Amino acid sequence: MVEQKFRGLSLIIFENALDLYLGHLNVERSLAGNTIAAYGADLADFLIWLEKNGATGFHEVDRNKITAYFLILSERLSARSRARRLSAIRAFFRFLEDENLVLASPVHDFDSPKLLQPLPKALGVEEIRLLIEAPATDQPLGLRNRTMFELLYSAGLRVSELLDLTLAQVNLEDAFLKVRGKGDKERLSPMGEVAVNLLRRYFNEARPSLAGPASRSFVFLNRRGGRLSRQYFWRILGEYAEQLGLLGVTPHVLRHSFATHLVEGGADLRAVQMMLGHASLVTTEIYIKVSAERLGRIHRRFHPRAVKPSRNEP
Repeated sequence: MVEQKFRGLSLIIFENALDLYLGHLNVERSLAGNTIAAYGADLADFLIWLEKNGATGFHEVDRNKITAYFLILSERLSARSRARRLSAIRAFFRFLEDENLVLASPVHDFDSPKLLQPLPKALGVEEIRLLIEAPATDQPLGLRNRTMFELLYSAGLRVSELLDLTLAQVNLEDAFLKVRGKGDKERLSPMGEVAVNLLRRYFNEARPSLAGPASRSFVFLNRRGGRLSRQYFWRILGEYAEQLGLLGVTPHVLRHSFATHLVEGGADLRAVQMMLGHASLVTTEIYIKVSAERLGRIHRRFHPRAVKPSRNEP
């Protein structure tokens, strides 16, 4: 039996098996050098740990040893890094099985470390107001900037959707946008009264002074009359946020804030899904977690029978 073949052999079997596997990745799977090096480093760490912990061959690697190894890793690696390490080990043992070097993989049904999905950052209502109203509207560029910020928040747009917006997609009379989102899918996104009024002003007072031969039909234009780039928009937003002392503000933060404020206000989740253009309701459900986390903080802070919050909790 294969297992007996390993009994009593030197631990050099680990090194030989690793070399064989890395050669397989190079020759048969044609992976990039950096990828192979990453696999090699992850697997070498695992095999060195096995050697230090008394394993004399692959026949001694069982679920208990795998569990012990990942307990050690949990002290120094994130869940994402541990998941990547497990993926490397799982692929390695799958190769050893295919080569008849082990009877069965000890990790084929080993659970991956849970990856905690980060909760989206959302600004408070007052922070949103300050950010949107930061650009002065007495000049064309300032009016343009305020209109873009308002629309990004009030319609829950992605930055690419905002910058790709054309005149034909704007319906001021009925207060909605026909947005072309991911996968070239169209959706209707309602606008608030403030956004509609700002757009009217922008079309009347600012866009005509910015428009030029390169403008085509884009709604928002740069100084030369062309389409605004994503990088330039990020810079504009970042500069205003920095002036207000708001850290980590990106265009997507305004979209997150839009959805979070709707859910906290009691909006139906499927309606929010449609406004965001999410293909699956699962994606939108993250905002329930955001709302629940906030409600939990309020409960812990004010309910007489709740555990008091830590010093660092707002």
